[in-house]
Amino acid sequence: MQALKKQLKHSLALCLFSSLFSANAVMAESDQEMFLKAREMQQQGADHSAHGQHIDKSLEFHGVFYGYVPCNDCAGIKTTLSLKQNKNYLLVTQPARDSSREFYEKGKYQWDELNKVLVLTPKKGGTVPHRYQIENDETLIQLNEDGSKKQGDLAEKYALRRSDSVKTRQVHIH
Repeated sequence: MQALKKQLKHSLALCLFSSLFSANAVMAESDQEMFLKAREMQQQGADHSAHGQHIDKSLEFHGVFYGYVPCNDCAGIKTTLSLKQNKNYLLVTQPARDSSREFYEKGKYQWDELNKVLVLTPKKGGTVPHRYQIENDETLIQLNEDGSKKQGDLAEKYALRRSDSVKTRQVHIH
């Protein structure tokens, strides 16, 4: 009886091992077929360059930008622009006058990669969208309502800089 059990265990182990070995050979064969198919597609000129590129650049462009821009009837306007990852923005402005009231504007932003322009569209209708020229990842230049660049001696003062790129800054405290 003992010898029969031993022989049965040996036969069972042999069957199990052989079934695993044959399954592995089948898997290796299918892997080889997939490799050959991929190689054939590559030789036919399949373009895979887009796989590594991020489709929507605006999803990467977010952060807090601030600046002190010129004003016609005050000493300047403290401006903070917060661009969120979900294409929402918050624009906080505070004119340098006797009244230190802050003005808030919320809305959506669009990224124009071709023209390097950021367009802010407020949620509340009736106001003109704000446009900023994207100088680089750290600087936005405020444009006129028609999208043209500001002219004159103060033109370079209409810049908002990313808060993490400048060591000293004034920010709005809420």
